[in-house]
Amino acid sequence: MKIPITYTIRNLFTRKLTAVLTISGIALVVFVFSAVLMMAYGVEKTMVATGYDDNVLFLRKGADNELISGIERDVANLITTLPQIAIGADSKPIYSPEVLTIINLQKFGTQDMGNVSVRGVSQHAFSMRPDVKITEGKTFTPGAREIIVGKNIAKQFQGAQVGHTIKFTGDEWTIVGVFDAKGTGFESEIWGEADQLMQALNRPSAFSSLTVKLRDKNDFEALQKMLEVDNRLKTLKIEREKDYYERQSRFMAIFIRVLGLVITIGFSAGAVVGAMITMYAAVANRTVEIGTLRALGFRRRNILATFLLESILLSVVGGTVGLVIASGLQFFTISTVNFGTFSELAFSFALSPDIIIGSFIFAITMGIIGGFLPSVRAARLNIVNALRSSA
Repeated sequence: MKIPITYTIRNLFTRKLTAVLTISGIALVVFVFSAVLMMAYGVEKTMVATGYDDNVLFLRKGADNELISGIERDVANLITTLPQIAIGADSKPIYSPEVLTIINLQKFGTQDMGNVSVRGVSQHAFSMRPDVKITEGKTFTPGAREIIVGKNIAKQFQGAQVGHTIKFTGDEWTIVGVFDAKGTGFESEIWGEADQLMQALNRPSAFSSLTVKLRDKNDFEALQKMLEVDNRLKTLKIEREKDYYERQSRFMAIFIRVLGLVITIGFSAGAVVGAMITMYAAVANRTVEIGTLRALGFRRRNILATFLLESILLSVVGGTVGLVIASGLQFFTISTVNFGTFSELAFSFALSPDIIIGSFIFAITMGIIGGFLPSVRAARLNIVNALRSSA
C-alpha cells in the first residue's frame, strides 16, 4: 500500500516559512552553479564560433598561439601555392597572412587598463570570415595607418570609437570603422592592414600566422601530409581555425568550472543543512500523522519514501527558481582576460540543455542528502509512541 502523492504535495508548504527559506537557499546555490557553467560555456561558445571549418591556421611548430609564432614571408608565399587552397573569383588563392600584437587601452569609467589584441590582416580576411561586417564607418584603407575595432572594444574602452586615434608602436592610428562579428571573439579585437602593422612593429619579414581557406574542408588531412613530406614546410604545423580557438578557451573554461564548483560546494553545504532542518521539523510536527499511517498499515519504506519525496520536491522548486533567475544572465555581456591570449575577451552567458539537466540533478542531489536522515527518522518512529505524543 502506497501513500498518495497528494499527501506529500499538500504537506509541502505546511510550514511556509521554513519551506520558503529552504527553497531560497537551494535557489541561491543552483543559481551560482548554473551561472558558473553558463559562464564557462559562454567562453567556449564565443571562441568556437570564432573559427570556421574550412579555414586552416598555419603556425610555427612549438608555438601554442599566434603571439609566439612566426612565419617568414617567403614560406608564406610557398604555402599559397599548395593545391588544397581555395581560389577566389580573381583567380588568386584565398589566404590571409596575419600578425598579432597586444596593446593597453583604458576602460570606460575606471583607471583600469585592459589588454586588447590588434590583428593585422589582408583584404581576404573579410571573405574568409563572412560574419565580420562593418556596422559603422568604413574599412581601413590599404597603405594607411587606419584601423577598425570590434564592437565590444568600442563599447568598453575610452577613445576606441570612430574618429578617434590610438597611439601604439610609436604611431598614431585612426579608427575609421566598427565591425560586428556575430558574437565571436573577433569582436574583442582591433584590425588593421598586416603590412602596415608589420612595418610599425619593425618585423617586415615575418607574419604571426597564415590563415587559408580550403577548397574542401575535407582536404585538411591531405594538406597535413604535404607538410610532412615537404622539407621546406616541416617547421610548420596546421590546425583548423575552429579547433584553434576552441583550444585557446579550454584552460579558461576549466578554470572557471573548477573555481565555481569549489564555491558552489561551500554554498551547497548550507542549503543541505537548511533542507535537513526543514525535514526534521516536518517529522517532529507530524509525529501523530506518522503513527496513524503506520497503524493503517503503511510500511516504513512508504514513510521514508514520502518524506524523501517531499525533500526532493522542495529542491526541485528551489532549483527551478535558481535556474530561471540564472537564465536572465544571457542578456548580459561581460569581459575578462583570456588565459590563452592574455587579452580581453567579451562574451555572454550561455544556457544549454546539459546545464539545465545538470542543475536539476544537482538540486535533487541536495534534496536527497538533506532529506535522507530525517526520512529515516520518520520511518523508524515507534507506532505506539508516535500516537501517544498527541496526548
